[in-house]
Amino acid sequence: MKPLKYLILCALILLICTCSGTKNLGTEDGFSFSKEERALIMQADSSVPMRVFKIDSKQDSLLLRTKSSPVHANPKDPVLQNFVNRLYRTVRDSVSLGVGIAAPQVGILKNIIWVQRFDKEEFPFEVYLNPKIISYSEQKQTFTEGCLSIPNRTETLNSRAYSIEITYDTMENKQHTETVEGFTAVIFQHEIDHLNGILYLDHLEKEIKDSN
Repeated sequence: MKPLKYLILCALILLICTCSGTKNLGTEDGFSFSKEERALIMQADSSVPMRVFKIDSKQDSLLLRTKSSPVHANPKDPVLQNFVNRLYRTVRDSVSLGVGIAAPQVGILKNIIWVQRFDKEEFPFEVYLNPKIISYSEQKQTFTEGCLSIPNRTETLNSRAYSIEITYDTMENKQHTETVEGFTAVIFQHEIDHLNGILYLDHLEKEIKDSN
């Protein structure tokens, strides 16, 4: 009986270790930056803005139409820290000044955005990892939108939800859910669209088709 119990115990330990190893492997491999992305991010420090991808370049346009993947919210990851800071420097740079930016707009296919919060005091910029919209209000709102990746063009959209409920991860690896309204909700919808390979022009085309 003792040898049998010993064998069973060893088998259980092996099973636990195998499952644990598989889980960790999936987390690290599925959520980390690719080799090319790491090289692009780390070619300069956090004070240097990144190049904004634009639809008038075929190669850029193809990437902008590609869906991004989740990122592991590891506050100790130097690549993530450097990228988040460089992405912020990009949206605040005089050449590419905006009210929001998404990682794909600088060539990084990860679910990361910066949004200016016009619904908070002093209109701060905040970073969001793995943001998702889980509900849209039926009430719509009309705003004129532009995009850093679509130069010299703005259009008025009537189909953005007035209120949205979002979930996201923070840089401290904590998950939050909140409701956002008004113009800030438009910014969130615009930037999260980028993470799914969608541009605001797609909404405009749908509005035109619907009106016809």
